[in-house]
Formats: sequence, structure tokens, C-alpha cells
Amino acid sequence: MPSTTHTGVHLKTPEEIALMREAGRIVARALQAMREAVRPGITTAELDKIAETVIRDHGAIPAFLGYPKPGAPDYPATINASINNELVHGLPGPRALREGDIISLDVGAIHEGFVGDAAFTMGVGEIPPAVQRLLDVTEQALYVGIEKAVLPNETADISMAIQQFVERQGYSVVREYTGHGVGRSMHEEPQIPNWWPRHARQRGFISYPLQPGMTFAIEPMVIAGRPETRELSDGWTVVSRDGSLCAHFEHTIAVTEGKPLILTLP
Repeated sequence: MPSTTHTGVHLKTPEEIALMREAGRIVARALQAMREAVRPGITTAELDKIAETVIRDHGAIPAFLGYPKPGAPDYPATINASINNELVHGLPGPRALREGDIISLDVGAIHEGFVGDAAFTMGVGEIPPAVQRLLDVTEQALYVGIEKAVLPNETADISMAIQQFVERQGYSVVREYTGHGVGRSMHEEPQIPNWWPRHARQRGFISYPLQPGMTFAIEPMVIAGRPETRELSDGWTVVSRDGSLCAHFEHTIAVTEGKPLILTLP
């Protein structure tokens, strides 16, 4: 049985982390299959089908499909497909990608009862250098955060490092959506915000000391303009309030005695 800390964080055994690593490999394969398929004219529904096929062909289950949310229909698809000013939770459908779009693809898979979760943003065909810079900075922010996932740091060290890096590049980090623990459930403790406020404790923010066996997703969500977001009437899709472009990169990691183990690499 996994051990549990006093904060409710479930520490994983080496055997459980091995299962999560296989779930992560399946997620990586689904993301790579979609990456290779992205082109002008393909629909987000077609990308969703590609990901579902990869996941099921590897004996896993789509983690997002049927995910419940109060006040909204259960999530109807395998992937989040968020285009341009859509930040996260974009619903796949008949919309076709166009040259110059950017798309964030986020997918989860359940293997032997454990979840893998990862995401990336890419351009469709040629994109301007300024837009590519947004993607590059967001991906770099992910690895800045991962580098901080070492003993004896706390989760706040990850959050502060991401925020400082992104804001120094002239972009905004989103406040409402965070990284999160991953394990037998897709959302566990601890939460990993991409920012850290002053007087955090008084505002209810908890910084968790890192311990070997902690597993969580780090996922910078970056907006080219202001950080405010809003949710569309479909109950899922989140967009930037000012219409600015958005980017999102994510890996699930495990904390070890040494460097963090990235569980969602191919």
C-alpha cells in the first residue's frame, strides 16, 4: 500500500511509479501521433480519434473521457484541443486547423489503475517568430519548474521559479489553473500553481515539502497578454479574457532522492 503524508499527499512505491511510467509512455505516444498528424485542414475530432486509438491499442483507458465537472456535462472526448486564445479544456469537434494557428494538445491515460498526463503546444504550418517565442518560453518554463523538483525544496519553489521566468520574458502566468498531484486519480494533492502570491499562507496557499515518491504534473499555462481568463458557454473551454494567444506544456514527474523522473517522456 502507498504511504500517505499528514497533508494527504500519496507517496508512491517504486512499483507504482513503474506503472505510472508506462502510463506516461502511452501518453507520450498519443501526443507524438497527434504531433505528426497536425496540419492545415485536419479537424480536432480527427486528432481526438488518433489519440484514443493509440491509448486503447496499448491496453489503456482515456483518462479525460467522461471526467465529471459540477454544472457541466461530463467531458466528452479523449483530448483537450485548445486553439489560439483557448488556454485549456478545448472540446474536439469539426473545427479544422488553419495555417498559422497554434494548438495545445493535452491527454491523459489510465494504465493498470494509474494515470499519466501531459501536454504541449505547437504551430500549424508556419507561425511568426513572435508566436514561436511564446511557445518556446512556455516549454522552457516547464523545465525550469522541473529543475526545482528536488530535495529539500518545497512546491512553492517550483511555483515561484515558473512565475519569475515567465514574467521576466514579458508574458503572464494564469492564476486559476494549476499543476496537480497525479496517481490513481488524475487530480490529487499537491496543487502546483504557476505563481506564488505574497502572504500565501494567509490566502490559503499550501507549500508542501518535497519527498521521494511524490508524483505530480507541472504545467505552465502562459498568456501573451494579461493573465485573466473566462470559461465559454460549453462549460469547459477556457480562453484568455483579452483574446491573447495562450500556450501550455505539461509533464508528470516523480520526486526522487536525486533528479526528478519525468514519467511522460517517450
